[in-house]
Amino acid sequence: MKKHSQSISAPRFVTCALALATAVVTPVGCLSRNAEEQKPTLQNYVADWRDEVIYQVLVDRFDNGDKSNDFNIRPGALARYQGGDWRGLENRIDYLEALGVTTVWISPIVRNVETDADIDAYHGYWAQDLTQLNPHFGSIADLRRLSRALHARGMKVVLDIVTNHMGQAFFYDMNLNGRPDIVISGSGQPLPGDGPVPPKGYPDATSHTSAIFRTTEFDPDYDPRGVQAVTSLGRSGRAPIIFVDDPSINRVPPQPGILARLDAYHARGRITDYNIREQVLFGDFPGGLKDVATENPEVRQVMIDSYARWVEEADLDGFRIDTIKHVEDDFWPVFAKGVRDRIHPQGKTNFFMFGEAFDGDDVLLGSYTKGDDNLDSVFYFSQHYTAFRDVFVYAHDPSRQGPTRNIENLWSQRAQNYGLTPKTKGANTVPAKALVNFIDNHDVARFLFFANGDKLALRNALTFLLTEEGVPCIYYGTEQDFAGGNDPANREVLWPTNFATEGDTFRHIAKVSRLRKTYAALRRGDTVVRFSTPNTQGEVDAGMFAFERTGGDAGAEYALVVLNTNGQKASSTLGPDGPMKVGAAPGTVLVDVLNALPTELTVAADGSLNVTVEPQQALILVPREQVKAAP
Repeated sequence: MKKHSQSISAPRFVTCALALATAVVTPVGCLSRNAEEQKPTLQNYVADWRDEVIYQVLVDRFDNGDKSNDFNIRPGALARYQGGDWRGLENRIDYLEALGVTTVWISPIVRNVETDADIDAYHGYWAQDLTQLNPHFGSIADLRRLSRALHARGMKVVLDIVTNHMGQAFFYDMNLNGRPDIVISGSGQPLPGDGPVPPKGYPDATSHTSAIFRTTEFDPDYDPRGVQAVTSLGRSGRAPIIFVDDPSINRVPPQPGILARLDAYHARGRITDYNIREQVLFGDFPGGLKDVATENPEVRQVMIDSYARWVEEADLDGFRIDTIKHVEDDFWPVFAKGVRDRIHPQGKTNFFMFGEAFDGDDVLLGSYTKGDDNLDSVFYFSQHYTAFRDVFVYAHDPSRQGPTRNIENLWSQRAQNYGLTPKTKGANTVPAKALVNFIDNHDVARFLFFANGDKLALRNALTFLLTEEGVPCIYYGTEQDFAGGNDPANREVLWPTNFATEGDTFRHIAKVSRLRKTYAALRRGDTVVRFSTPNTQGEVDAGMFAFERTGGDAGAEYALVVLNTNGQKASSTLGPDGPMKVGAAPGTVLVDVLNALPTELTVAADGSLNVTVEPQQALILVPREQVKAAP
């Protein structure tokens, strides 16, 4: 691929009038064709998504395999492009395989607005053209080679997609002068009863004086009427939206054509209160990301067509879908069914779609998997908060640590909240059993940041992640003990680590991943919680948690996972009613397959088992007759 050369020109503005949508823009360009990289034939590469270990990667931060696409990079500035690309990922498949990864979740691939306020769209969430690839990451040939190379090694590809918003492609012409400005409003005088909506913190529009405040026309506050024009006489109705045409920063009218029309957007301004459902559904994201009118049938169809097309072009295996709670509920059955109906007849029969609702409300998360045409799974944020953030991360501070009983309580609601019926033409997995579990991701500070650098806590949490029911997802860099705080500090560059594989955390993930592959019970067994506790500090059972994986699609295989989340003391599975009861038969000898020191425990005649575990350690116990050599 040739090095990108910018064409610098003065910005042009394309106006969309209030009552009439103008200028349907036809997508320009087409996918490049390479004689050696023809469009693939779709195939299913997945037996059961519960067998997978997902690795989430920000492509720009993983490895720079092709210097020819290094334009506009700012090495060391984490809010700017760093140079990673799909060729870099392809070059490091050995590294991923050694870690135990079976599925790679790649960040969005479509062309983005280049930069905004000295922040680049390296992450991929500021889409400008859904029909074109981001040239920072490579060509269609590069993407296809990556997909083929992963599939050849038995690995899969999940694509991150966005349906809720587009990048900062237009501004609201609030002062009606045809250019983006900072608008000064407010007189400092008492407001009449019909005055502007008061700033946050004021009780109503009649009991305060008007503040004098500044607002950017790219990012004004939410207004349920639509962003209003502001004149010397007050508000004068909805402000026009004007699409920017500035090729120098790739801020040009978006594609496909429907996305360059007024009726493709809600145009109500940015969310100021995430507790108001109307704003969550119809508001722009702060920073000027424009909320798409996904209830528009034409918009729905273009989202289906655009993203299904990328599955066809690169033989992708699943979607992680961004910001699903910001889209109306009835969009998802239409979108999911539309994608499945298009790709299923072509051979992509086990396609996995899981959504991200950045929310700890378990009932809300479950609503996106209810119904036959809905999503297959979700990113399990409620567990992220309940288990990893509240329990494991605070091993260094028991006064802040949550009890393991909270995990049991959360798990007891999974069947009810998420459902037990796979989707027709979907991933053929039970939603409640295929939740995507994670410790951290690109939207939250890393585990070690909150854990005060406690690597024992991290490795204990990873043991839990890789042995619990569902699909484990590891955020890139966790294996290298990355400890960055909030965005962009949590989006570190990986290649300075030289892709080392000898670190304790890397080796721990690799080992538990091998055990997961070896024992079907750890992947497909049903879950029974055998011990949890309300105690977190000095009690004999402080921080203990134990669960069985057995039966279900694992058949007769059995595994018992016992963890001590307490960071100060050894604890045991001895509760008020005596030792914990287990499902293994009396006399069964259970062998720990996780740790180097041999541990064997025998189930008592009454079916009980008292297990003592050192601080922030775990045991994975299997019957002696089922012990196997890990690959």
